[in-house]
Amino acid sequence: MVELRPMCADDVALIERWDADPAVRAALDGPAMDWWDWEAELKRDVPWRELLIAEDDGRPIGFVQLTDAHDEETHYWGDVERGTWALDIWLGSGADRGRRLGRRVMDDATERCFERHGATTILIDPLVTNTQAIGFYERYGFSAVGERHFDDSLCLVMRLDRAPTNS
Repeated sequence: MVELRPMCADDVALIERWDADPAVRAALDGPAMDWWDWEAELKRDVPWRELLIAEDDGRPIGFVQLTDAHDEETHYWGDVERGTWALDIWLGSGADRGRRLGRRVMDDATERCFERHGATTILIDPLVTNTQAIGFYERYGFSAVGERHFDDSLCLVMRLDRAPTNS
């Protein structure tokens, strides 16, 4: 069973090892998170982000970041409506890819955005060259918004919408 749990300091070495995987580096445009200080980010308690580890029957298999795109401090996504969340997802080991685990992690991550955080829209930004990921997101229900440069990377912004529920 796939579950998401909060990332902790003990996960940093694993994340750094996954980050060195050639497929992860290619999907994230080279030295993926070399600029990211995982330990410092884990110590920051910000209400607009969750750093999560995906586990399959208790075994870590991937990383998920959920970000409130409206409230996030750098405004990476620009001017977006309240209720817009962004998702970063990757499976760390090549042995875990192609086993439908990504679909199960995506199910948990999108459900968390919609149900726990009240999202009405989820954004994701694969590299335009990452046709495998784009195909996965399209099959999942994401639609293309358009290409956009984030730093030096040309990405395809995609969105998944859910109508707000009346409580």
